[in-house]
Order: sequence, then C-alpha cells, then structure tokens
Amino acid sequence: MTDTGSATASARAAHQAHQAEAPGDAHNALQVCPVVLAGGAGSRLWPLSREQYPKQMINLVGERSLLADTAGRLDALAERVTLADKLLIVCNEEHRFTTADQVRAAGKEARLILEPLARDTAPALTIAALSVISTQQDGIMVVMPADHALADLPAFQAAVADGVRHAANGQIVTMGIVPTRPETGYGYIHVGEPLATQEPDGARRLNGFVEKPYIELAQQYVASQRYWWNSGIFIVRASTWLKAIRHFQPAIYEACTAAVEHGKADGDFFRVDPECFARSPSNSIDYAVMEPLSGDTSVANGVVVPLAAGWTDLGSWDTVWQVASKDDAGNVAQGEVMFEGASDTFAHSDGRLIACLGTENLVVVETADAVLVADRSRAQDVKKIVQRLKASNRSEAVAHRLVHRPWGHYDSVDSGERFQVKRIVVEPGARLSLQMHHHRAEHWVVVRGTALVTRGEERFIVSENESAYIPLGVAHRLENPGKMPLEIIEVQSGSYLGEDDIVRLDDQYGRQ
Repeated sequence: MTDTGSATASARAAHQAHQAEAPGDAHNALQVCPVVLAGGAGSRLWPLSREQYPKQMINLVGERSLLADTAGRLDALAERVTLADKLLIVCNEEHRFTTADQVRAAGKEARLILEPLARDTAPALTIAALSVISTQQDGIMVVMPADHALADLPAFQAAVADGVRHAANGQIVTMGIVPTRPETGYGYIHVGEPLATQEPDGARRLNGFVEKPYIELAQQYVASQRYWWNSGIFIVRASTWLKAIRHFQPAIYEACTAAVEHGKADGDFFRVDPECFARSPSNSIDYAVMEPLSGDTSVANGVVVPLAAGWTDLGSWDTVWQVASKDDAGNVAQGEVMFEGASDTFAHSDGRLIACLGTENLVVVETADAVLVADRSRAQDVKKIVQRLKASNRSEAVAHRLVHRPWGHYDSVDSGERFQVKRIVVEPGARLSLQMHHHRAEHWVVVRGTALVTRGEERFIVSENESAYIPLGVAHRLENPGKMPLEIIEVQSGSYLGEDDIVRLDDQYGRQ
C-alpha cells in the first residue's frame, strides 16, 4: 500500500523548497491528506483494550472498530476538496498487521508509517508531514486521532472544509468543541476573539491550551464561555507544520527528519530509523507547537474552528456509556447481559452472561481472562489497575487470551506446569514463520481444514483428525494451502513455554 519509497533526503529538500512558498497559494491545487494517528494504548478502557490490541481496534460503539470508522470519515469531503488517493496512518510497529487488515477491510488504501517506540503526537505528526512532502510536494493534512466517535458526519465534514480554507492560507487550525458540561477528562482550548475577516464559520483566534482541570476549574471554564474542549483534531499544511516544529522544537525536527531519511520501505509499510527516532524528545502537538504558537505568531497564526458534530473522545468507560444507546433506566448492554432493577449501569460481555441486580452507576466488563467492576465516577482510574498489572508483570495488561497475528490468530485455551494448549487458526494461503524452539516440543492436531507441515527436511500434508509431532530443536513451519481456515489444537510441552522461545529462521512478514 505504501509508495513512500526510501523517503531519503528528498523529504528535507522538498521541505526547504516549500518553506519560502507564499501561504496564500490557491488552495484548490493542494491535496487534502487524511492523517490518522493510531498509536494510543487506551489503558483506561482495560480489559477490552490491551497493549497489543488497543482501543482503536475495538468495536466500542458500533459494528466497526474506531480505526475503521476514522478511516472513512472524510470520504464525502471529496465533493468539496481534492482528497489524496490514500490515507496516511502513523501506528506502532507491533500493531502494523492488525491496523493494515482493519483499514483494508474498511475498503480503504493507506500508507502506514511505523513508530518503533512511542514519542507522543508531535513526532508522529512530523514524520507524517515529511511523508506528505516526499510524495505530494505539499498538502493539507487533516490530523485525526483514531479513538474518537462522531454522531454527525456531514457537520464534521463541513467544519473540516472550513478548516482547510484557513490552513491553505498558512494557518494552523485546531477544532474546538463548545462544552456541554464540566469535564475533567478533556483538555481545553482558550479561545480568543472572532477572526477579523468575519468568516461565517465562527472561527476564533487561539489564545492557548490548558490541561485537564479539576472539577471546580472545569465549571469556571464552562461558565466563562471562553474555553472549549480540545478535540485533538488539527488541520495544517505539511510545509507549515514542518516550519513550526523546526522553529519551536528543533530537536524533534532534526531527529524525525533523520529517521525518515534513513528509513526504508518494507512491503506495505514504511519503517523510520529506530535509532534516529529514539533521539526525538517525546512531546504532544499541544505542548510542542500549539501552546507556544499562541504567544509567537512569527511562523503561523493559530485558529480554532468550532466543531458541533456530536464529538466524543472515547477515553474511558464512562464516555462509552454516555454515547451508547440506553434502556429506559439508563443501562447499556453489550453482549450477553441481563438487568434486573439496575440503573445507569454499563455492562459488556465478551462471552459469559453478566447479570446485574440492583446495580447503580456501575461499569462491568467481562473478557475471557479478566473482569472489571468499577464505579462509573472512577472510570478514569482504570489506568491505575493497568499500572499495577504491569508492575506485577501480568500478561493481562499486554495481551488478550486471543492474540491476532498476520497469518490468523491463536487462543491460549489452558496452561499449567510444563504444558500449554492453544487453538490456532490460519487463514487460507497464510503460513507461520519457519522457526524452532530451544525449550519445548509441540503436538499439532488438525480439527478443520488441511495443514502443510514442514519438519526438518520433511514436508507433508496433515488432514482433519490427523496429527504431527514437532520435536524440541527441530525447524518447522505450519501452512494453510487450502481455501478455508485451518484450525488446529497445539499442545506445547517443555521446561519453558514463553513466546520469546521462538527462533525465526524465515518469515514473510519481516518479523525477527
């Protein structure tokens, strides 16, 4: 999907060529490039959101994941502006295959830029801007986090079209939401006077950003009518952003430029150089550029465009409850759930029946390996549970029992001392890496489909109700040569059964 090539010094040269470009160029000639930032962890939505399968990949409020919804959010904008042919998605290296699969399933084409480690949103946007410069000469980026919900897409697209007009003139646009209640889970934007150009879109000057407030301060913000919620959505020309980040945060600019120049294409993905990227300071768009921009307009002016489109940042279970459909008592049921005398309760079941009797203002979330029960007013504190899990090295913080892989998925059915049982599903035409283990042997039983097994120098077919034994230390591979999913039961036995006891000898997905 990617066409960034090696993105070598051409990124720097193209950027320098456009730094002198007049901001008033006819914006009809500029392409609008949707940029999706999909690097979040979503720890406050545990246990559904895990480090290896974060919230943007989950169906939280509809039939599609948040990522899939975001990928198609600007489609209708093509009637108003020239949209780039492909999305640009910045995501974590570990999430690359699931991200690509979900975007492809949504019917979209995308270029995926892989972050080897988290450095927050300012470096992420910088490597995205360098990619736009290297492939399109310049373009207007509509920067969207992958974990938002919007109820009114036409209103969103109209607001984006307004923002594009300002961005084409060299301004950096952020979208603000007039608050409907005091909210301690969101950051706020201090808005200034309406623009002197008397724009009909209600755009305001940017006076500053403030962090998530305590409740009394949030109440003051709402009463003043001068503080709007910070949506985290930005609209800016790629060359304008690069000029701003170089001015305000030269260390981020230099590290990201080097990371892209020394990066390389890898199939559907573009990998920035990990050593160069690691030298970038970690900083958000708000702190790195937007906050200093409110006091120094030598690079660009900050503009706030109002967004009234039913926006919600799905950052906690309480916000999911707020946007979900409720029964007459204010309850939300997802999956196998039964309410009796309950009110204002959110319950999500991944499989087992949840029965809520007389509950009030609770969150109950069930998965195969964990259950969360929380007061809705404490929903922001779920991340503290995740921190404790990580400190104890518990797997529930990192992965679900069912783990997605580029070839399919596996479910850890049972485990004990010196054994582990997995249910493995391999998609048609897919295959696992050629690998070996130092500490375990494996037994494979085919329960559906046909397996092509490599074992040492042998290659043979294993059909339904047949089995294969893989001795410790022997190179092996599992493939699905058929047209239906291959399902096997794998029994591992040995002194150590961790996923890090995998020595990959050959892998079509580029994993080490």
